[in-house]
Amino acid sequence: MALLAILAAGCTTTAPRASRAPVGAEMASAQVAHDDAADERFRAALQMMRTRPDTAREELLALSREYPSFSGPLTNLGILYASGRQRGDAVASFSQAVSANPNNAVALNWLGTLYRETGDFGRAEAAYLKALEVQPNYAAAHLNLAILYELALGRPQQALEHYRDYRDQADDPRLIVSAWIKELETKGVPSPATSVASAQMTP
Repeated sequence: MALLAILAAGCTTTAPRASRAPVGAEMASAQVAHDDAADERFRAALQMMRTRPDTAREELLALSREYPSFSGPLTNLGILYASGRQRGDAVASFSQAVSANPNNAVALNWLGTLYRETGDFGRAEAAYLKALEVQPNYAAAHLNLAILYELALGRPQQALEHYRDYRDQADDPRLIVSAWIKELETKGVPSPATSVASAQMTP
């Protein structure tokens, strides 16, 4: 099943460290099933997500029940739940989406964000890493993992690596991320090559 990831809009102005928030993504499926009518319903639900979220939620819920083996409706349903602060329902929906399609990087990225918000940093890291395992160029997951490493786990070197990956892979990278990269570089965070060399020289 083809996936289309659209990076959600975020801040574009300088922000303090504490306000660095994870970014999400929306996913659309090229096809829900080999059923033109169902596919048309799914596309209509995607169009309604911003303007008529309640109607979209009802339709996505119906589709997820009728086509439980397809993760597109479940993922977008999770996005609506997350937007409505229904964290438990969002986690359940994204988890079902990943069960239906273990390579659903968007659902994994959202799970990482929800786990991070509740302080479950280990599961957040695992979800982001899995998203990048199945989609190595997924810019949103690189940015979220970088934020997690810097602010929650205190691993600035790994944060810097993923900030750089985000900058290099995002279609329209946030300018603020360049400032965060410079901030870490100014603090003297070693490059991976330097770290390896230092480790090799240590008795």
